[in-house]
Parts: sequence; structure tokens; C-alpha cells
Amino acid sequence: MRTDSVTINELAAPLTAPSIEYHLLAPMLIVFTVGVVGVLVEAFAPRAYRYGTHVVLGIAGVLAALVAVVLLAGTEATAVVGAVAIDGVTLFLQGTILVIGLLGLLLIAERGAVRRVRSGPGTWSRAAAVLERGVDAFTPQASSVPGSANELAAVRAGVSTTEVFPLTMLALGGLLLFPASNDLLTMFVALEVLSLPLYLLCGLARRRRLLSQEAALKYFLLGAFSSAFFLYGVALLYGQTGTVSLPEIGAALDKQGDDATLALLGIAMLAVGLLFKIGAVPFQAWVPDVYQGAPTPITGFMAAATKIAAVGATMRVLMVGTGALSDDWRPVLAAVAVATMVVGAVMAVTQTDVKRMLAYSSIAHAGFLLVGMTAADSAGLAAVMFYLLAYGLGTVGAFAVVSLVRDASGDEATAMAQWAGLGKRSPWLASVFALLLLSFAGLPLTSGFVSKFAVFAAASGADYIFLVIIGVVCSAIAAFFYVRVIVLMFFTEPPADAPTATSPFATVLVVAFTAGATVLLGLFPQPVLDLAERAAHFIQ
Repeated sequence: MRTDSVTINELAAPLTAPSIEYHLLAPMLIVFTVGVVGVLVEAFAPRAYRYGTHVVLGIAGVLAALVAVVLLAGTEATAVVGAVAIDGVTLFLQGTILVIGLLGLLLIAERGAVRRVRSGPGTWSRAAAVLERGVDAFTPQASSVPGSANELAAVRAGVSTTEVFPLTMLALGGLLLFPASNDLLTMFVALEVLSLPLYLLCGLARRRRLLSQEAALKYFLLGAFSSAFFLYGVALLYGQTGTVSLPEIGAALDKQGDDATLALLGIAMLAVGLLFKIGAVPFQAWVPDVYQGAPTPITGFMAAATKIAAVGATMRVLMVGTGALSDDWRPVLAAVAVATMVVGAVMAVTQTDVKRMLAYSSIAHAGFLLVGMTAADSAGLAAVMFYLLAYGLGTVGAFAVVSLVRDASGDEATAMAQWAGLGKRSPWLASVFALLLLSFAGLPLTSGFVSKFAVFAAASGADYIFLVIIGVVCSAIAAFFYVRVIVLMFFTEPPADAPTATSPFATVLVVAFTAGATVLLGLFPQPVLDLAERAAHFIQ
């Protein structure tokens, strides 16, 4: 009885509130706050003022979060009882994600790519007058059946889907938390926070509505399936080690030695959720359909930012939590890298749609990133971080270019045959796209060349020479389909219904910035490489 009373008294003792280091969480808190305020704007602000309010809030919030990241430079600490790690890797990737997020917001805010023909009831409303200069990439009424009378009425009335801004900010907050998560439960919450808004955003395309909704449904179903595997992996690792904290998992596996059957199964389950977000084979099936069906600004943002966050989270799990089992998971990761590079490069050759070609290119790049991750050392970590920055900027720029090529009806001309002769009609746009494609191929003096050289050097230093050889071969295959597009643009006669290139300010600004960054990172990569090397350290 005495023991029972002591136990009851102990249970009745007041709980100590955990300390929350708000200054360490500032970048994420700023972004989440902007997202929540955006929801309130949607609920209470008049429709005519929502667009401008969201744009100012979003850009200011991202810039403030970026300043917070810079001010935290050099910090190595944990927050919220060790659930969040703020170290060099976290801050480098958060800074990269915020730059991509800023560029993505500019693309999402674009209203000048297509002119609207205004007619019908509701045309001369205040909301329609505000949006007279053009339309965005998003359906005016997502809840309506595609092509229905309600949707057509919303189009004529100039309704704008401004809820995309708070959804984007909430997804951005989850993306910032994902690579910073220092325990598996926090990582799972971040995974869901970043995923759920993206599922919605993928289904909001203004044109080709059924394709967009199909893409969103596929992404949701496959994402939910992979999340279930991730959570099951968390349970298995907890069963093996008795904790969900990554540093504590690593320490427990070090002590247990070879008796780690549950841990190996747990890593395999976790890999399903993480590799799904990276877009690696065999979990890449969603990538082409979703990239093609989603609104192009969302495709560009998602293709870059999601991969950056997912690769960062994967590296933290593998190197902090399960580094003791690296001899077991490195050969498997190498095999996945080979399959991803080969499938991405070969399948891209067969594509006739520009967005699907870029989707398979993204899969191939996921394979190159896995080559650097296989090294499992600081050199590989630094190389992957530089690669993520270069890849992210180039990807956003490439999809921004795609959004500028329009046919007579105002739709994006994504069929590759329509791009024939683009270099004669719009030489500046075709030249920028060619530059980005050559960077993806790894042409010297571009950021892509430096990125691939860095990951191949890291793999070679870790005695994975066969990965380097296969990577070089896949790069040659990739160069073929990139050059094929360049030949099509500059050395092929245009079709009779050739599309035109628009030049709205925000999108042109994004294209110019990403093209300039691609050249600068190719010509003068050393400062960023040095920064990545200094940041390539996980806090234990």
C-alpha cells in the first residue's frame, strides 16, 4: 500500500512545462504566423483586398524568416526538449527553402500572363476590376465541378482563389520544420503539415481541371500510403531502442551492436515515406502525373522545396539516428540511386510533354543526390547541400519559363512539338531555357556541373566508384534529351499554330534571377561551397 501511495503521489506531482526556445524557432514561427494570419484574412477581409494583403504578408514573412535564419548563423542547439535541432545543416537548408519559397510566391502571385475577356453577370464587380490586368493559374472556384455553370460564372465574375497563399505558407512552414526535426514524431508531424496543403494546391489548376484533380488525388493516396509506412517505421525503431529521439536512437544502436533486426525493418519503413517525397525509384510513380497536372507555379515550388526538405530529413535520419547501421543501409541506398538515375534518364528521353520531361529529369536528379548521400560523410553532406541549392534554383526557373509559353487560347503550350522554333520568335526566353537545361545536363561553367562534380567526388572518396561511372553514363543520356529540346527550339521550323511568349514582370524577374544564379554558381562556386562545408555538421 505504501508503494502504491508513493506512486499515486508521484503521479499527482505538478508537471514542469518544457522550455521553448522561441528565438531558435523564429524562422518557422514567422512563416506559420503568416499562414495563420492569411487564414484570418480569407475569413474576414473583403474579397477585393485579399490578393494584395496576401502578397505583402507572404513576401514580408518570407524575408523576415530569411533574416532570422541569417541571424542564427553559427548556432548549434536544440529546442523544445530536443525535438528540433538548429545546426549548420538546418540553417543552410532553411535558407535555401526560403529563397525557393520567395520565388514560388512571386510565381503564385503572377496575374499578368493571360488577359481576361470580361463579359456576363458580375463582370463589373469591384473584385473583377481589381483583377482586370490578368488571371492567375488557379481555378476561381475549386469546389465546383469542372466546366459547370457555377465555375463559369465564377470565371466571368473575376473570382480569384487567394486561399492559395495561406496554404503555401503553411506548407512552407512544414518544409522548414522537416529537415530540422530531431525526433521521429516531430518529423512525422512536419511531413503531414507540408503534405496536406500541397495535396490541395495540386488540384487547383485553372485549366485542364480534370487532369489537375486526378494529379491531386494520386498524390494524396500515394502520400497517405507512404506516411503510413513512415509511422510504422517509427514504431519499429521505438520498439528496438525505446525512444523516438534521433540522437538517442543512434546511441542505443551503438550499444546494441548486431542485434538490430527491428531497427533495420524500421529504417526500411521510414525510407518509404522519405524516398517518396524525394521522388526516388521505386516510389516515383506520382511525380510525372502530379508535375504535369498541378498548376505550374505549384509544380515549380513543390519540385524544388519538397526535395530539399526531404533530402535534409533523410540525411538527418540516416547519419544521426542510424549511423551505426551505415554498413547495412549504404549498399541499399546505392542500389536505389542507380535505379533512380537510370529510370529518370531513360524515361525522360521518351517524353513529348515539357512538364513530364522535367518531372523525369527531377527523378534523375534525385538519383544524383542519393549518390552524394551514399558517401555518408561530411564531404558528401556538403556536396548534397550545394546540389540542392543549385537544383532548386534551376528547377523553379525552368517551370517559370514553361508558364510563359502560351497558345492562342491562353493555355500553357507544354507539348514539346509546340516549342519548335521558339528560339526565332523569343530568343531571350529560349536562350534562358537552354541555359537551365544545359545546367541540368552538367555543362561546365554552370551550377549543374559543379553540383555533379561535387557529389561524384564525394562518392569516389567513399569508394563508390561504380556509382560515379553509372552517374556519368546517366548524365550523358540526360544530355541527349536536353539537347534535343534545344535543337527543337533553335533549329526547327515553328508549327502553324506556334505559341507566343508572354513577359509578365514577376515571372520574368524569377526567370532572370534563377538564370543569373545558375551562371554565378557555375563561375564562382567556391564561396557557397565553403559555406556548405562549414555547415555540414549535425548536432548530436
